[in-house]
Amino acid sequence: MLLIDDFQDNGGLTRLGTPWRLVTDRVMGGVSAGRMSREEIDGRRALCMRGEVSLDNNGGFIQLNLDLNPRGYLDASRYTGIQVVVRGNGASYNLHLKTADVRLPWQSYRSSFQTGPEWREIRLPFQSFEPHRIGVPLDTVRLDRLGLVAIGRAFTAELCVAQVGLYRDPPVP
Repeated sequence: MLLIDDFQDNGGLTRLGTPWRLVTDRVMGGVSAGRMSREEIDGRRALCMRGEVSLDNNGGFIQLNLDLNPRGYLDASRYTGIQVVVRGNGASYNLHLKTADVRLPWQSYRSSFQTGPEWREIRLPFQSFEPHRIGVPLDTVRLDRLGLVAIGRAFTAELCVAQVGLYRDPPVP
């Protein structure tokens, strides 16, 4: 496994040397509101996103995101997918990936996951990511950005993540 972040004290940076950011639809005129906080929950250090997703003014998202390489792209071609340890309010969330092929802000590769009140490990294989408004397949050789996203419907978001990484399935004999 390639550990991207476990939210231990790294001066606020991921293991890759990049910071997490909170982004909302306000960058495009929406009215969704969110906040990001570092917390300890049930003995685990975590990064949490809480807020209200609103569809008003053509909005509809809040997200935590990070660049995957401060000097270019991350080659994840030797890995099977993304592994997260999360908990939340029972809502469904997305994990979005951006690559060198993504040119427009609304383009991404998306996979969904369900949260619950307890910590759970979720594995999202790269083959489960669907292209969104982009006509090329996911290129895991040139990953650029990862986002944990509350999107697409009006709801109260509460998502905490204790670990993010790339995982590799063992070879099939």
